[in-house]
Amino acid sequence: MKLASLLTGIAMIGLVTVGDVSLKAINTSSAGVATAAEAKQSGPTTQEKIDLITKNKGQIGGGDQLRRFFYGELDPIGIQVGGGGHVVNLYNKTNDVTFSYCAHYDVVVAVKKGRVAQFPPAEVK
Repeated sequence: MKLASLLTGIAMIGLVTVGDVSLKAINTSSAGVATAAEAKQSGPTTQEKIDLITKNKGQIGGGDQLRRFFYGELDPIGIQVGGGGHVVNLYNKTNDVTFSYCAHYDVVVAVKKGRVAQFPPAEVK
């Protein structure tokens, strides 16, 4: 009876060891597949992001899009009358683009290449 218990224990340890090795092999190969899939879905280029913000300017939620695309990359360079009272001009140094943003309505009201401290009043109304 003791021999059967001993053999059963050894068999169980062997199965757990083989099973663990198999799972590690499967896990490693699936991680490589996930990385390749993520690489294919890299998202829009910077210019496509700017074009999308320009296309959606004046629409509610455009500010959320601006923050999502350029989080931590925008520097305020000016405030002027426009939008729902005042707008803030935000400069992206990396791409040399200025966005005029109205926080009251959460919209981008103007986009222009270069550093623009003040947009023409007709653009930011």
